[in-house]
Amino acid sequence: MKFFVDTADVKDIRELNDLGLLDGVTTNPSLILKSGGKIAEVTKQICDIVKGPVSAEVTATEYQEMIQQAKALAKIADNVCIKVPLTLDGLKACKTIRTEMNRMVNVTLCFSANQALLAAKAGASFISPFVGRIDDIGIDGMELIQEIRQIYDNYDFQTEILVASVRTVNHVKQAALIGADVATVPPATLKALVKHPLTDKGLEQFLADWAKTGQTIG
Repeated sequence: MKFFVDTADVKDIRELNDLGLLDGVTTNPSLILKSGGKIAEVTKQICDIVKGPVSAEVTATEYQEMIQQAKALAKIADNVCIKVPLTLDGLKACKTIRTEMNRMVNVTLCFSANQALLAAKAGASFISPFVGRIDDIGIDGMELIQEIRQIYDNYDFQTEILVASVRTVNHVKQAALIGADVATVPPATLKALVKHPLTDKGLEQFLADWAKTGQTIG
């Protein structure tokens, strides 16, 4: 499973990229606001750090304006992936961006399997189901991932399932078990995947025993 980081914080992105853990980045208007920078400048900085897809989202709601914004975002860098909302205009824009601009498209704000089916039909590179927000209304978000996985496998759709709105390390584990292609994860959650109390305890014991030997390596 690929790991994208869900942030527009350049410092966090650089740190995780240096660890060799990143396959891409997802941003959205809320994350750009939090970064305090201008979308073109922040996106360019991120694209210079990360080789994989960097999702940059249009803010328009109508088709023609979406295409105009997509063209502007595409000029920032070759690895910009255009992010559009899961609306009829968004799906139409997705089709155009894929076929006429030859750009990757991330269709976002997916909350049902039917929506995911339409996105795949429109040629989406990625579909972003929001599991955390579904959990918030009392429904198991991971059930949606299972449904999308089955539908995409039934028809051999090439659209990648990008699990979004990830809140916990358990979301990541469940997504991997189901067979999601990508999880986009906040920096803190991505770092938390490495944590286990027995790992910490075992390392502490190893170091204590090594100190008793009085030896050095190298």
